[in-house]
Amino acid sequence: QVQLVESGGGLVQAGGSLRLSCAASGGTFSRYNMAWFRQAPGKEREYVATINLSGDATSYTDSVEGRFTIFRDNAKNTVYLQMNSLKPEDTAVYYCAADSRRLWQFDYWGRGTEVTVSS
Repeated sequence: QVQLVESGGGLVQAGGSLRLSCAASGGTFSRYNMAWFRQAPGKEREYVATINLSGDATSYTDSVEGRFTIFRDNAKNTVYLQMNSLKPEDTAVYYCAADSRRLWQFDYWGRGTEVTVSS
């Protein structure tokens, strides 16, 4: 059973930066595609970024392209989300997810870490 634990959220002013981390345990991390999702208050969960097994292929939703970077360290079983130039609309609970079957369908989820961006 894969367990994912996010950390690094907090309160930051607009224009600031945060780095989220997601530590994985209980499985073979290097075999999983990984992703970050977020859910803002009153809104549905949305995809933010994905990264493949080896970390050489990434994708981003349009609203974060050029500001956020997803990367992974397979030796540390950790995926990261570097968030720069934060905007109030980035305020959300951020979730890490793992795709253990390599189908780009995410079957394991963390509990989330809250990010609040003040204007």
